[in-house]
Order: sequence, then structure tokens, then C-alpha cells
Amino acid sequence: MTQAERDRLVTLKKAKQKKITQVEAAKELDVWPRHVGRLLAALKQKGDKAVIHGLKGKQSNRAICEATKERAIAILSKPVYEGFGPTLAMEYLQKKHEINVSKETVRKWMKEAGLWRAKKKKVEKLHPRRERRSCLGELVQWDTSPHDWLEGRGEELKLIAMIDDATSRLLARFVRHDSTEENMQLLWTYLEKNGRPRAFYTDKASLFHTTEKRKRDEPGVDKDPVEMPPTQIARALQELGIVWIAAHSAQAKGRVERNFETAQDRLVKGLRVAGAKTLEQANEYLEKEYLPWWQETLIVEPAREEDAHRALSPGTNLAGILSHVETRTVDDGYTIRVNGKRYQVAREQMTAGMRKAKVRVEWRLDGSLAVRYQERYLSVELCPEPTRPPRPENKAKPVRHKPARGSDWNKNFELKKAPPLWKAAQASGYRSGGSD
Repeated sequence: MTQAERDRLVTLKKAKQKKITQVEAAKELDVWPRHVGRLLAALKQKGDKAVIHGLKGKQSNRAICEATKERAIAILSKPVYEGFGPTLAMEYLQKKHEINVSKETVRKWMKEAGLWRAKKKKVEKLHPRRERRSCLGELVQWDTSPHDWLEGRGEELKLIAMIDDATSRLLARFVRHDSTEENMQLLWTYLEKNGRPRAFYTDKASLFHTTEKRKRDEPGVDKDPVEMPPTQIARALQELGIVWIAAHSAQAKGRVERNFETAQDRLVKGLRVAGAKTLEQANEYLEKEYLPWWQETLIVEPAREEDAHRALSPGTNLAGILSHVETRTVDDGYTIRVNGKRYQVAREQMTAGMRKAKVRVEWRLDGSLAVRYQERYLSVELCPEPTRPPRPENKAKPVRHKPARGSDWNKNFELKKAPPLWKAAQASGYRSGGSD
């Protein structure tokens, strides 16, 4: 009997002995007076056990059967669910195995079976909290996470993510390389889906920022920084009218970093259960399962309802902007040289002033080449390579045979002690200028 039950028993006995009224007993027990009458009747019939709940020590009528518990533990004990926490395990039990139990029930089962235990929280260094931006599209954080996403089942992948700072809306894609082309592909998808945000917030990776190269022993404090040319992504953002903001630390862009922490736990385990082994399978799971879950669960309402995204104007040429751009000079023959190859401008597009002029060369994401002069694109054709005469074959040099090792053919031969050539000729019977 608990202490609370003993206190109830003392109050009921005082009411039974007429020391207090049933109304006063009801106030002490915080129940209705009619219930005090029922308790007194039970006390007379059952004795002191009347204050103990009738179901104490008995299984609840709503208790989950033992077979369901054993089945759930057997499922969660499989290698594919290794490392799952109670929340994620509950979702997969409901979605894939139709076992509808609460998170706390799953937590209790997993602790009893030794499948999970709570981790001690470490006291981490706190950073100043930055409030979210007020509306959608005002700031978008952009970063890439290299991680063993497939846990060794397939090729190494990287996850590029763009997350809105105000709402946590997420756009992501798995890629093989963290290259300018792959990042531009995701940027193209974002622009077509949402429009142009006010600003992108990234780290200072070489994809976004060109760093001045200095010698190790060169002091850089007293030297003025040199303005470096923009990277291809920085140039594209300038042409789109999107501000680029550089983060000075990983904590500064904490929203996208926390997104990666969630993905490296939940997304990795989801890919494992789905059996993803290739880039295509990983992106399919990401698009159909993970991103919809994120949108339904983790996005928040912005402080203001307005959308800061700006629509793309009808004349915006994304194919030209989101490409690798360089400048070339037109020579006297109205040709330009690109990657060691020469391209001829179409005759009908040759105009006065084009010679020695600068043209913009665009390597598009689809692999095509475009050349723009001033505000119009030129038709160019690859010039055939000049045929060169074949090089003459090198004649084989006569092979000089060296004497075998250990040979004594020139033993005791000394050039200084040898007779003159004419004496040697006479001795051999040779006579010059005559015939026999």
C-alpha cells in the first residue's frame, strides 16, 4: 500500500467513525461526496483493501500482447535496423510491418532487449543564436556533405543541399563529384522550381571563392588583398542578380549543417533498408521518401507570409548563364581557337569590327559550345585539321657486335709499339699502284 492510499484510508476511517462529515472527507480526498459514500460501503465490505485500485498488479485490458512485442524485437534485431533509435524504429514498424505502437513503447522494448541505450549528452560550446530570416527566399544555405552514404554497398557519393533559412524547405541531390557542373545543375533545378532567392549563404570553397595564392613565408598582413576573378558559380550568381554571402565558420551556416547531421543518421539508415546501391537508386529514395518526409515534418512557417523569390524574366538564358564561360579573340580569318581546336564563324555573320574583337565562349552543361558576340550568338563550325606529311622513318643503325666477355683477340696489342702502316703493307706483300 502506498502512502497516498494510507492517507485515503485514514480519512475514510475518520468519516466512518463520524469524526468528520462525508462532505469534509470529500474535500480532503478531492472527490465528490457521493463517491465518499461508495468508498465507505466498499470499506465495510472489503476492509482496508477498498482504497487499493482493483486493477493493481493485473495486466491492463489495453496491454499489447506478448507475441507482438516478440515480433517487433525480432524485426529490430536484424542487421538492416542496426543503430536505429526509438523514433525511427517506431516509424518503420508502422510503415513497413504494420505494428502500431508508441515511441515510448518501442523505447522500452529496445532497452529491455539491449538494442538501444540513451547517450549521455555532452555540454557543447554554445554559439550566439541567429534568428531565422523573416520570409521565404530571403536567404538560402548551400553546402555539400561527403559521407559514406551507401555504407560500402556502392560507389562513393556526395550530397548537395540547399535549405531555406526561414522555413527549412530542402532541395538535395546525390552526385558523384562536388564539381562546378553538379552544383550548377542543382542551382538550375532550384531556379526553375522557386525562382531567384535574394542571397545564397555558402562556405569559402574554391567553387564559390577564388583565394589569392601566396608563398608560405610571405607575410600577408601588410600586403593589400588582390581582387581575384570570380569563379564560374560566382559569375553566374552575379548575372542572375543573386547576392553571395560567405560563412566564416561551419557554425555560421548551422541550418544546413544540422540538416546533414539528420541525413547522416536517418537517410543513411533509410538507404540501407531500401537496399540502394547506385546513384540512381539513392536519388530515387531521396526524392520519393526522404524529401517528402522532411517537407511534412520539419518545415516551419515563416514570420512573414510574403515570398522573397523573384521570377526569372522571359529573356533569362539559364543555359548560357549556368555554363563555363571564357573569353576568346577573333583572328584575321574570323576564327577562334578553343581547347586546341579552331572554329570558323559563319560567313553571313561576319561584320566589320569583328576582327580582334572579344567573344564570349560558353561550354554548356549539355556538352554543347556556344559563342556570343556582343548581344547575339554566332554560328561556328569546326575547321578541319591540316594534313601534315608523315615523318620519315628512322633508318636502323648498324649494330656493332661487341667481343664476347673474356675474349683475348687483342692480347698484348699496343698501338705505340705497332709498325707503321707502310711497313705492315710491305710485310703483307701488298703493292700500291700496280697489278699482277
